Amino acid sequence: MSTKRPAKRPGGRTATVSSAIKTAVEELVAEKGRDRVSIPRVAERAGVNPTTVYRRWPNAATMINDIATYRLDPARPMPDTGDLQSNLSQWATEILEHYRKPINAALLRGGAAAAGDSESDCLRGLLAEAAQLVANAGPEAVVTAEEVIDRVLAPIMYRVIFLPWTLTDDYGQSLTKKLFDDAR
Repeated sequence: MSTKRPAKRPGGRTATVSSAIKTAVEELVAEKGRDRVSIPRVAERAGVNPTTVYRRWPNAATMINDIATYRLDPARPMPDTGDLQSNLSQWATEILEHYRKPINAALLRGGAAAAGDSESDCLRGLLAEAAQLVANAGPEAVVTAEEVIDRVLAPIMYRVIFLPWTLTDDYGQSLTKKLFDDAR
């Protein structure tokens, strides 16, 4: 009799199910809009039982918010050129490019709407990234994380949500340049 155990799948069933659910949410938001996404619809599209989805999220708004949060990979490397302005410019451009994709913008809108009166999970990670980039610059940083949020991140998010057709390739760079010009 063999005592050999079957090899574990990388990520396993949980990763497969999570991926199917996230894909289903993205597709349904793109097709129907966030207001018409429901847990039963997501479960049907993902090929899972609705209870599988309800175990992870209590309602569709929370589910969309959570999935919007994880669209921009938090494990990706942050820019590290040795120059804060260059790092922030690259970071802003990456965010802008990410949210120019219609599905990512739709998920951001859905996540922001789900946040209500509390801080949006969609933006919490980006706020931490801005703070980390400024902290990495050390005492010679001429701008604060709060200034980066108010003068770079917030205008990008505003345009993503309300004026997406006005986003140009150099918008993140121009916001960053203005921030540093005003700081000097």
